Order: sequence, then structure tokens, then C-alpha cells
Amino acid sequence: MRPNTGFYAGEINEIVQNTEKMGERLHPSYEEIRKALDEKKINAFDEERLSDIHDLFEEGTHFYQLNLEKIGMMKPPAKVMGNHKSFQKAYVQYVAGCQEMTDSLLPEVNEEAFNAAEKKQDEATDIIYKTIQKITNLLLK
Repeated sequence: MRPNTGFYAGEINEIVQNTEKMGERLHPSYEEIRKALDEKKINAFDEERLSDIHDLFEEGTHFYQLNLEKIGMMKPPAKVMGNHKSFQKAYVQYVAGCQEMTDSLLPEVNEEAFNAAEKKQDEATDIIYKTIQKITNLLLK
């Protein structure tokens, strides 16, 4: 049985939209940490708030992991198979970066690990969006 192109496109779209929504939910907390690091005030950061952010990031990372499992089970049309694999590989890196960022917060913020995780996420996000654009263009042909 051939993969359903419309179903595949809808599933990819849903994963990207849900990833963006979760990112929007996590971003204000990320900004709190980023600002405290940039202003060299991380040592004064409230421990309870840090724990809350860690828990929120943990929830987000779990959500992304579920998306990754969904990506792995998808049946892409043949014309986007290579791009789908690139998308999946980049999403693996994104999830790893999210987990590394979460892990960098406790027992105290490890700035070096936080920055490395941020860089990993940014690089993966760039690849994800470029690959999604390629998949979309191929599906529209």
C-alpha cells in the first residue's frame, strides 16, 4: 500500500505546529534563565523557580520525545523519504539538546552546558525548518 501523501503532510504539519506551541510555552522560562546568565545573576536565581523551570522543561522534552516517536512511525511518500530521514535526524538532535538544557539546570545552572544545549537546539531547528520546506515543496509538485 502506498503512503497517503495528504495524511503524511497533515501529520508533519501537526508535529511542527505542536512543536512551535510547546516552544512558545517554554520560551518565557528560557528567557528568564538566559537573562540571569547574561547579567551574571544566575547565583541569585530563586531555587524554587529554577526547580519549576526544570520541571516545565522536563515536560516539554517528554512532549518532544513523543513527537519523535510519531515521526519514526510515519510512512513518508517515496519522493520525500530522504528528507524525512533528515527531518527525523534533526529532531533527534533537537530533543537531545532539550534534554541537555533541562539537565543543565539542576542541582545548579551549568552555564557551559546550557549554552551548548542552546547551540545544539538552534542548529537542529535550522535543519528542521529547511527540511520541512523541502518536504513541502516536493509534496506540492
